[in-house]
Amino acid sequence: MMKTMEEYLNQSYRMVIFEDFDEGGYVISFPDLPGCITSGETIESAFHNA
Repeated sequence: MMKTMEEYLNQSYRMVIFEDFDEGGYVISFPDLPGCITSGETIESAFHNA
């Protein structure tokens, strides 16, 4: 049976957070979700964007 969007949104996903020394700020990616990546000027803003 296919999962609903709500079921996918309620799952936990591992985040990888790293500092971007070239551009500045922080980048967050989700290894289980290829292509899902975001960034922010601070860890807090990157987390909010995630």
